[in-house]
Amino acid sequence: MSSTSRPDDRLASVFRFATELVAWVATPWALASRSVPLAVLSVVVLIGLPTLLSTPGDKRNVIVAVPGTVTIALVLVQLVAAIAAAWVAWPSLAAVPVTVLAAVTVVLELPRWRWLAAR
Repeated sequence: MSSTSRPDDRLASVFRFATELVAWVATPWALASRSVPLAVLSVVVLIGLPTLLSTPGDKRNVIVAVPGTVTIALVLVQLVAAIAAAWVAWPSLAAVPVTVLAAVTVVLELPRWRWLAAR
């Protein structure tokens, strides 16, 4: 594989998407008791920003092109949101597996992140 070719991230994508789903559910759940508008805004941000902003070559359809570091940051926001919200909203029996899921996601994402950082 050359340094310019995108790494195969099919397995990482599964874990990344699972973590995103957790973030999309847990974050508004954790925020709803404090502010319903903030809970709604969290979903708009967590789903909308990664949909709108992407690095050319990482997705087929790029609406707004951003450097790879921005894409990495957006994934990190999802991971942190999933972990933090799970610990706030759910019992530790649920939050621990979410934390493990996010940690595995980070490890699996590293080749993609190296590739994105070079873009």
